[in-house]
Amino acid sequence: MRKLYTFAVKVYHFAVATAAFFGNKKAKLWIEGRKSLPDATPDNSRWVWIHVSSLGEFEQGRPVIEAIKKQHPTIKILLSFFSPSGYEIRKDYPLADEVLYLPDDTMPNAQKWVKRHNFMAAIFVKYDFWFNYIKSLHDNDIPLYYISVTLSPNHFFFKWYGKWFAKQLQQVKHFYVQDQDSAFSLACIGIENTTVCGDTRFDRVADIAKQARRFEDIENFINGRKCIVAGSTWPPDENLFHGWINTMPEDYCLIMAPHDISEGHIQQIKKLFPDAALYSDEYKKGNILIINSIGILSQLYQYAHFAYIGGAFGSGLHNIQEAITFGCPVVFGPKYKNFVEAVDLVEKRGAFSVSKQNDFNDIFSQLIYIDEKRESASKTCLDYVKSKLGATDIIMKDLDDELNGLMPVR
Repeated sequence: MRKLYTFAVKVYHFAVATAAFFGNKKAKLWIEGRKSLPDATPDNSRWVWIHVSSLGEFEQGRPVIEAIKKQHPTIKILLSFFSPSGYEIRKDYPLADEVLYLPDDTMPNAQKWVKRHNFMAAIFVKYDFWFNYIKSLHDNDIPLYYISVTLSPNHFFFKWYGKWFAKQLQQVKHFYVQDQDSAFSLACIGIENTTVCGDTRFDRVADIAKQARRFEDIENFINGRKCIVAGSTWPPDENLFHGWINTMPEDYCLIMAPHDISEGHIQQIKKLFPDAALYSDEYKKGNILIINSIGILSQLYQYAHFAYIGGAFGSGLHNIQEAITFGCPVVFGPKYKNFVEAVDLVEKRGAFSVSKQNDFNDIFSQLIYIDEKRESASKTCLDYVKSKLGATDIIMKDLDDELNGLMPVR
């Protein structure tokens, strides 16, 4: 079965290489970043390896990285990414001593990787399961932890064809899961070394909110008006705003931060909203501002009366935690059921899902004109975030025992 799995990994690599050959930019970055693994600089330092899939998982791992560096300043961090969208943005992350793409999950690559440094422990974030790396860590007595894990009952681990994969999880030292359902699902396949502690990203977004800086140019654009922030939007989301924008009150303005800020997509948005200003413009006038740069969206929610979060008409909802930590009621599309916080907040009436233009127009009208509804939703979001803080502290209490002196046996 391991040979079949490794063969599938190689087939995936070939498929990505083919896409890169035919001009796919993301695939090309993925391939180029894995062409050669730099030689490690020999030293006697203790290291922790933290692996994330992309940018979202990095934000979940970041509070743990920061805690390790604060509590164990002599320990070094190797941070690995699977996706270019995470690596390219965070390759210069200052708290990581080395940032790399994760090589293909073959046994030779895994064996070389785990001997790269003197690893005290490895931490994988959420659900990036690489079974040759898992085995190689286990074979070298390097404890592996999974954090912020969430697994639905439909995951392949719990299917008849997932038995081999589920068995590999026995090699993980501990799972820190987001919810009781995930712990129960793992228990059903014999994995009981779990702790329910929530999502570390709540700790991260709470820190963002505390440290949010002012943006004078944004404040000048808002100019005392009430503001709606539309974050990580895609064309289906933007089309909803196009169908609503003529009803936006004069004392409101809209800030739209699309997920894709390529020139082609920005021009598509400009066709929908010809009078919109671009953030890169020196003077920002009107009632619509398009953010055509990265890195500031998480802090823009501080200005929002309420927020719309994109992605839930496509592959899945983007991050709502960054908005709700500022007490922003959130609106999003119909594909949100795999996101625990979205499900919880829809039930609690702090978030609202829409599936068509009429739904969108209706909920926006309610949040604009019914103060009690918006204020109640805002309080619900703030209370929810407060109840979810502390996952990082729980993880670090256990991890400290590993980092305070346990050396891996080679």
